[in-house]
Amino acid sequence: MKKSSLFIGLFTTVLIGIAVIGFSKLSQTNAEITEVMESYTISETWELPTELNEISGMVWIDDHTLACVQDENGVIYLYDLDMNSITEEIPFAGNGDYEAIALHNTDLFVMQSDGLLYEIKDWRNTNKTISSHQTGFKSSNNMESLTYSKKDQSLLTAPKDKDAHDEFKGIYKISMATKRADINSPAYRIEMNAEALKEYRGKKLHKTFNPSEIAVHPKTNDIYVLEGKNPKLLILDKNGGLKNVYKLDEINFPQPEGMTFSADGDLYISNEAVGGAATIHLVDFNIR
Repeated sequence: MKKSSLFIGLFTTVLIGIAVIGFSKLSQTNAEITEVMESYTISETWELPTELNEISGMVWIDDHTLACVQDENGVIYLYDLDMNSITEEIPFAGNGDYEAIALHNTDLFVMQSDGLLYEIKDWRNTNKTISSHQTGFKSSNNMESLTYSKKDQSLLTAPKDKDAHDEFKGIYKISMATKRADINSPAYRIEMNAEALKEYRGKKLHKTFNPSEIAVHPKTNDIYVLEGKNPKLLILDKNGGLKNVYKLDEINFPQPEGMTFSADGDLYISNEAVGGAATIHLVDFNIR
């Protein structure tokens, strides 16, 4: 009886210990999520229709309209934020892996993951013309980002996976004249050994940060670079210096792949559908 009682006592103590450790870890996780979410505010959210479950890029068109692409169909979807619906579909190519979209004047540009760039010239015109251009990037670069920079007078993009060197991820200019990038000379560099990225560094240096989208603030010219794989946002100043790194909570940002600014500087981030509807969030970061 004494041995039995001793065994029961020890077993109960072990169970209590496991429960305490589990609760402690849960509390720590919740605390971390709270700390992460204190760095930004989501002021509005739109749940997207199923056509945009795979939303991979978007760009601000006017006061209430975003042009969106998803990574399977060669179609541009015009999404009205006021109406919460798709108002128009603009085919530009067949099935593919379309990852980002940008606007320059009256022309839209769509980036394919292998670096092929589609140009939809005079996109609002019934007589619009569509062409494609080899930018110099390859499928091994896995291109998922694209934006137009007034400061640089060029399109900007960054490889998600391999760059020329593991030590950095370059942000490259794509010439508006030739539609090609100088892949040997990045305009800006995100250093994988940066102190601000230390906690994300792994055995393979190039996996420290994997850009899924890029956008330029219309007023400050700061460069915002998003990662969807391990959700985070980097903010670089207009000269490319790393200013801030924000971890994103995976509840609200399960797979952030698209990002754009309104003309006034409001930031919108989209998520592909993961365990629910795809979404667009209006986000305000507490800039440090």
